[in-house]
Amino acid sequence: MSITAERRTALIGEYQTAATDTGSPEVQVALLTERITNLTEHLKTHAKDFHSRRGLLVMVGKRRGLLDYLKRKDEARYQTVIGRLGLRR
Repeated sequence: MSITAERRTALIGEYQTAATDTGSPEVQVALLTERITNLTEHLKTHAKDFHSRRGLLVMVGKRRGLLDYLKRKDEARYQTVIGRLGLRR
């Protein structure tokens, strides 16, 4: 369910905006999307895991907040991120 260290560094490397960037909204959204995808797969097989379902909803809300922030600050970066991640909206 969790992201491996190698996958995490690969995602950070792919979405970072500067050489030492690990906390930009793009990176955070990419990491949350990976965790959401993994948790969604988990919930397909464990339908009654309501504690994980709540965690999933919290992550989705956090990602939505980061995307709203990014859209408010820079529309072009927002469009780029949702295009690269394949998110609707």
